[in-house]
Amino acid sequence: MRTRADHSTYSAQPEGKSQHGRIVSELGLAIIGGELKPGDKLPPEAQLLERYEISRPVLREAVRVLVAKGLVVSRQRAGAIVRPRNEWHLLDPDVLYWLIQSRPQRDFVQTLLEVRRIFEPAAAALAARAATDEQLAGIATAYEGMAAAKTTAELLEPDLTFHRRIAEATGNDLLAYIGNMLSLALRESIILSSQLPNTHDLSLPRHKAILTALQARDAVGARQATLVQLEETGDDINTVLAADGRVNLA
Repeated sequence: MRTRADHSTYSAQPEGKSQHGRIVSELGLAIIGGELKPGDKLPPEAQLLERYEISRPVLREAVRVLVAKGLVVSRQRAGAIVRPRNEWHLLDPDVLYWLIQSRPQRDFVQTLLEVRRIFEPAAAALAARAATDEQLAGIATAYEGMAAAKTTAELLEPDLTFHRRIAEATGNDLLAYIGNMLSLALRESIILSSQLPNTHDLSLPRHKAILTALQARDAVGARQATLVQLEETGDDINTVLAADGRVNLA
């Protein structure tokens, strides 16, 4: 069953950077997965140098990457210390990828649906009021790509584009950024729900309802259509998880 795709910046490093990428990825996963808890120090420098057989500059650069992602703070004499979870940059693509990899799938999808229920209806309502004609045409083009898809694999990218363009159409740069950063997590959700054999027939009417409300500049309708789409997506994912022997989402 395909449920996890490899999208991390550090999943396939060019020659010469593989060790640096491996260190960042393994330490990042250890932090996100709870092996290293907030307040813990990273293993001693000498231990990491021996484990990875690298130079001190390479190790220190890897630690700087973790600092930039909000996972650790580096202090003189104290070393690198894991920061509290609420300080992690969870929308950073690598941090989000590690979160996807480290959490049980049911838990991650539940978290994502909660975020989507807060973010997407409000974004759709704002887009209905603020979108330019060009932006509405872009959303319609993404929908047409979904309609033309012959396979679930072909459906994925236009589906992602549809949601991303709605966030962009709000005219709010921060909302557009959040929408873009959520694309990786949304990809995992779509891959999961697409395991239903009739996913194309289920998905199109839901997205069409959102598009129609947007084109009508109906903010209330766009919000409601998005809520319905998310509710039914949750039902779809429940069906997949139940078939796989996992507990349903609340």
